[in-house]
Amino acid sequence: AYSDQRMDTFLRLLPDFVEQLSHRHVTRQLVWEEYRREHPDGYGKSQFYFHLAQNLRAQKSPTSVLQHEPGKELFVDFAGDTLSYVDTQTGEIVRVQTFVSTMACTDYTFALCVPSQKTEDFLYALSRALEFYDGVPRIVVPDNLKAAVIRADKYEPVLNKAMDDMGNHYGFVTIPCQPVSPTQKAKVENQVQIIYHRIYARLRNRQFFSIEELNAAIAEYLVCHNQTRMQQRPYTREEHFHAVEKPELRPLPDTPYQMKRYAEVTVQQNGHVYLSCDKHYYSVPYTLIGSKARVIFTSSLVKVYVRGDLVATHIRDRSYGYTSIDSHLASNTLAFTKRSASYYKDR
Repeated sequence: AYSDQRMDTFLRLLPDFVEQLSHRHVTRQLVWEEYRREHPDGYGKSQFYFHLAQNLRAQKSPTSVLQHEPGKELFVDFAGDTLSYVDTQTGEIVRVQTFVSTMACTDYTFALCVPSQKTEDFLYALSRALEFYDGVPRIVVPDNLKAAVIRADKYEPVLNKAMDDMGNHYGFVTIPCQPVSPTQKAKVENQVQIIYHRIYARLRNRQFFSIEELNAAIAEYLVCHNQTRMQQRPYTREEHFHAVEKPELRPLPDTPYQMKRYAEVTVQQNGHVYLSCDKHYYSVPYTLIGSKARVIFTSSLVKVYVRGDLVATHIRDRSYGYTSIDSHLASNTLAFTKRSASYYKDR
């Protein structure tokens, strides 16, 4: 073939063929048709396909087999295909995202549907995964999704503050995959493909009316997946995990993680700080009026810091109004709000 003039032309055009095939919806058939229009005496379809396949195969880089330490890495990702349920109030079909995680050493897999890939949903799914494994790995390896990584970089990625806080709470390090071509997460991508066959396919004819009902069905099939005997191995993923990896995981903290949010505010003249997302005011000591404050709040608590010191802690209230502690208020404010007519009569 290499003594054929057609091969010289083919090899000269090969980089262009490869570039064209990298575009979505471009097929070998279309590339061959365009090739034959310009070179009517060129290769026929079968020979063109054969030489193209040979050259593409030769261009592939060799891969490496990676050895993973038990309890060291947890790979996490979202499946590309979505599942859905029917909203009983509107009849609308609601699409949800499927979070998938797998332990690197044993392939022990967890899956959960969440409403979106936003930070809150991603961290909730990750915390549920750690509860599922009943332990904490040393490293969590996510893709470069915005819920975990603000700025992707091969050497110095910038993590989302909430993801950093979660790592500090549980005691793991977050090391994202390298950007553009994340070659290190083949473990979880392989499990996503298996879940398509073993869970998605079995759910194709079932209808669900809530995300909780959908997750219950996924959990049922997930048990079957993890307890299925692995090919070429005399044990299941679950048996392998409990024998090898579970003893190496760090224990879960006493309290579950609650996502922290941050707000920079100024203490107002009335001795309160304003949390705009809740349209609610929280009191701080009146001596700090005019100071810059940092509010750190979770789904249940609001903490106010001034110059790095914790000055107030409140139960979070998501309705409009004021939450005040008497000891925070100035004496003239207390005189106005706490004294009644009977107080002056007694005086």
